[in-house]
Amino acid sequence: MAMTIVWTGMVVISLIFGAFTGNMSAVSAAALDGAKSAVELCLSMAGIICLWSGVMEIMNQAGISGALSRAFRPLLRRLMPGASRDPETLEAISANVSANLLGLGNAATPLGIRAARRMARGTEGKASDELCLLVVMNTASIQLIPATIAGVRGACGSVSPFDILPAVWLASVLSVTAGLLAAKLFSRFWRA
Repeated sequence: MAMTIVWTGMVVISLIFGAFTGNMSAVSAAALDGAKSAVELCLSMAGIICLWSGVMEIMNQAGISGALSRAFRPLLRRLMPGASRDPETLEAISANVSANLLGLGNAATPLGIRAARRMARGTEGKASDELCLLVVMNTASIQLIPATIAGVRGACGSVSPFDILPAVWLASVLSVTAGLLAAKLFSRFWRA
């Protein structure tokens, strides 16, 4: 609701400002150019999403994503001991983390939702500390291959869309570390 108000306000202010300054043709041209750019970006992103969804399916068929998920289980058992008691929940969480690690946010989302639903059972509508930790890990995920960002950069004309890798690796490790520390700190602080 709030974003609807913000976007509507921006459009109305643009139209009023364009009308008062006599630049309605420039406002119209900018709106059409923006719509054209949005469609072009959506189409190029659809291709990127199809490509990486196919890569994820090949990884699933080859057992690579399962092996990656199994590699995360010891760490996830320490971070989320309650959720690790249920093998299906632990599987969904580890698959979510591995998909995020590969930069496949679109493939990771259903896995994260499945894990969150399983973790939310019996909590009477109140998020547990582990569920909040899952949200933090999902939001600030470490990415080895930022496929979506590279796709956007490629669609916008970048000659080398993956040249951002070192910065992405550093930023994602720092954000996950800060998020995990904050989640653990707040869980202890609010319990007291």
